[in-house]
Amino acid sequence: MTSDPEAAQLVVAPPDVQALRELVVRISRGEAQVSLGSKALKVLASLVERPDAVAVSSITALATMFGVNASTLSRLARSLGYDSFAQFQRVFRDGVTRAHQRFYSAQGQRLLDDGELDETGGELGVVVQLAQESIRNIDSCLAQLDVGELHAAASRLARARRVRVHGVRQMHALASLLAYGLGLIRPDVGLLDGPGQGVAASLAQMGKGDVLVLSGVSPYSRQAVDVARVAAGAGIALIAITDSRASPLAAHGGETFFIPHASSFISNSLAAHVVFCEGLINLVARELGDKALKALARHERFIEGLHIETR
Repeated sequence: MTSDPEAAQLVVAPPDVQALRELVVRISRGEAQVSLGSKALKVLASLVERPDAVAVSSITALATMFGVNASTLSRLARSLGYDSFAQFQRVFRDGVTRAHQRFYSAQGQRLLDDGELDETGGELGVVVQLAQESIRNIDSCLAQLDVGELHAAASRLARARRVRVHGVRQMHALASLLAYGLGLIRPDVGLLDGPGQGVAASLAQMGKGDVLVLSGVSPYSRQAVDVARVAAGAGIALIAITDSRASPLAAHGGETFFIPHASSFISNSLAAHVVFCEGLINLVARELGDKALKALARHERFIEGLHIETR
C-alpha cells in the first residue's frame, strides 16, 4: 500500500488484539493492505505481546518502555486505521478486561480438571502440588534477583524518611505483611491507604526522601498503575514487586523485583512473594543494625506493658 492519505483512510482498524497479532504476521509476509517500516512493525509486534502493559499504561510510559517517541505510537495507530492512539489502546483494554473477568473462574476450572485427571492424589495431592509449584516459583525468583538492586532497595528502605506500602486486592495482604515487618525495625512505616486516609491524601504527605513500595501482578489493578505513575511524577522513590518486565509497575524507575506466581491455586500464588518480602525485611534489619535492635526492644516493651501476649 502507498502512503497516499486517501488510501490510508481505507484501512480497516483491527477489532481486537488477536487481529493485530495476525496483522503483524501478514505485514511481515507482505500480504497486508497496510505497510509499516521495519521499526514501526517491530514496535507493533512488541505491543501485541504485552497487552496488559498497553492496556493500563500512558502513551508516555509506553514510549519509554519501547524506546520510541510518543509521536511514533500516535502515527502507528493512525497507520493501522485508528482515529487516535486512545482508540488503538481501547482495543487492548477491552481485550484485557474480557480476559481478566475470566481469570479466577479459569483458575478454578483448571483445579477441577486436574482433580478429574488424577483422582489418586486425594486431598494431600492437591497440597503437595501447590507446594511443589511454590518451590519452583521461589527458585525462579532467586535466579532473577540482582544483588545490586537488593542492596540498593534495603539501603533505601533503611534510610528513607518515611515508607509507605501499597497493594490492591490480593496484593493488599502482601503489603500488610511488608508494612508490619518493616514497622518492627524502623519508624514511620505504614500502608498507603491506612485507616481513615485515602490514597490521594497519603500521597500528598509524601515527597523526596520518602519511599513507596508497590506490589502488583497480572491481572494488574488500574489503581496500582495510577499510583505508580503519579508517585513517580511527584519525585517519590519507588520499589516495585511485580511479576514480569512487561508489568506496567516496572515502567516508572526504581528497584524492581520480578516474582513468579504461576500455580494451580485458584488465584495468584503468593508463596514466593512472602519469602522475598521476609528476605527484604531481614536485609533492611541488617542494614539498620543496632537501630533495628532498639526498635524491636521498644516494640517488646509496649507488648509487655499492654499484656498483649499470654504466657
